[in-house]
Amino acid sequence: MVLETPPDEAMMDEALALARAAAADGEIPVGAVIYHGETIVGRGGNRREVDSDPTAHAEIVALREAGQALKTWRLDECTLVVTLEPCPMCAGALVNARVGRLVFGVSDPKAGAAGTLYEIPSDERLNHRLPVTGGVQADACLNLLQTFFRSRRGSTR
Repeated sequence: MVLETPPDEAMMDEALALARAAAADGEIPVGAVIYHGETIVGRGGNRREVDSDPTAHAEIVALREAGQALKTWRLDECTLVVTLEPCPMCAGALVNARVGRLVFGVSDPKAGAAGTLYEIPSDERLNHRLPVTGGVQADACLNLLQTFFRSRRGSTR
């Protein structure tokens, strides 16, 4: 019997490819995909530098594309998969978009808002909550970020 790659793992592969493409453009390597059923409806890599847009985080780019693809801002039947734990802005956007579920690769000790510094997706004071799964392909996600920042600093560590 052949086991298929679990959807979250396969979607993280897609997010990692988007993160690598962002790095090639000089962006911090973060990638995100949104899937509905088995279909990817939104893709995004960081585009802050390319677009001169402080809100062009991978998650926001993917949310915009998914909304357009599905012709709705309510993404309650979708899962967002992202290589790095969302920041407060992105976590808030997930709540506002009513995203059904969040999956991320590596925690963000400096800005993580899905369990590390803040718990926006599970905050009972907000009008929507969503389950969070962290640590999917964490090593690959962390390695990509570390490699990027080492190259930017000129470090050989």
